[in-house]
Amino acid sequence: MLDNDNGVSRRNVLKMAGASVATAAAGSGLAAAKPDDTVEVNVGFKSESGRQKALSAADEVVRDFNSIDVVTMRAAKKAVSGLENNPNVRYVEQNGTMHALAESLPWGQERVDSDVLHANGELGAGADVAILDTGIDDDHPDLTDKLGAGKAFVSCNTSGGCRYGAKPANNTCNYSWTDDNNHGTHCAGIAAGDNNSQGVVGAAPDVTLHAVKVLDKCGSGSFSDIAAGVEYVADQGWDVGSMSLGASSGSSALKDAVQYATNNGVFLVAAAGNSGPCTDCVGYPAAYSEVMAVSSTASDDSLSDFSSQGPEVDIAAPGTDIYSSVANGGYDTYSGTSMATPHVAGVAGQLASNGTTGSNIRSTLANSAENIGLASNESGAGLLDAAAALGYDSSDST
Repeated sequence: MLDNDNGVSRRNVLKMAGASVATAAAGSGLAAAKPDDTVEVNVGFKSESGRQKALSAADEVVRDFNSIDVVTMRAAKKAVSGLENNPNVRYVEQNGTMHALAESLPWGQERVDSDVLHANGELGAGADVAILDTGIDDDHPDLTDKLGAGKAFVSCNTSGGCRYGAKPANNTCNYSWTDDNNHGTHCAGIAAGDNNSQGVVGAAPDVTLHAVKVLDKCGSGSFSDIAAGVEYVADQGWDVGSMSLGASSGSSALKDAVQYATNNGVFLVAAAGNSGPCTDCVGYPAAYSEVMAVSSTASDDSLSDFSSQGPEVDIAAPGTDIYSSVANGGYDTYSGTSMATPHVAGVAGQLASNGTTGSNIRSTLANSAENIGLASNESGAGLLDAAAALGYDSSDST
């Protein structure tokens, strides 16, 4: 396991519970700031001249991205306001916040026929799946066998509490990317829990799991942190990026990173959100066209009552009462579109293991989905069907 850390000098995050799509405090915060107030912003630039202009206005550079034309910086609002009219600057946005979307018995794996793949020797070996979340428990017995690189954009910290009722995990920070919340470990187990006769089995037990920690112990992470995580996944050349996180508003910096990753062949999948019942409320980054947006179903194939709906939904997967791994080697049952998303990520890893890449993974998943009678804004193409995606059917269990 690799401990590849990128220290961030400061981040000002809004800590909220992750049981629903949270509203990022981006829109009104910057406008309400006084001229001499210090603000943290993402600046997208068109040229080196724009980059230098942003850097010269900064009191502190929080992050200078490697591959996308964005700088995260802190400065007085009056200095930032001057950048907004610069022809070499594409945008200036407050560095807002996104949150974990959470709330197994692995009935879900059986429902989408992951077990059929396992019975036929399809375990996902050779594929790389990144969990962009609160980290992964680095010594969990269901995850250590295939745990690859770790990268922290928000460092593990189990001391202190959280606002709004969120609770950090009682875990030891062996690495900066260790899970201090439980959410990331739960998602990791759904995607790739080891087939080792204990705990849970994930959709693709032999993929290589990578922990990209972009959310803190309270389940929150800034737009910049998440964008940097997406950029990092692309720069590693990994196959799949799974994002069980979101907000009701988007981020230009994150959009840039998503576009960069997609252009570099990464299949990105994200939780549609937990704002249901609603008709048009898919959160970001799931709402971006480059990202496969996942809604949630219950064991009777109904839409989970919390699941966000909207035209951006691409596919549905099990998300109600999902049993999976949590920190400290434990297991628990959570519900959310967060839990639906890694089902899709794991099957995407199975496809990548068989040579399918990027946009072809997305089209294969959509074309093989099962019609369960839900409207398109509820389930997109239908329910994830792992067996069908790889050319099997439910009778092919050996």
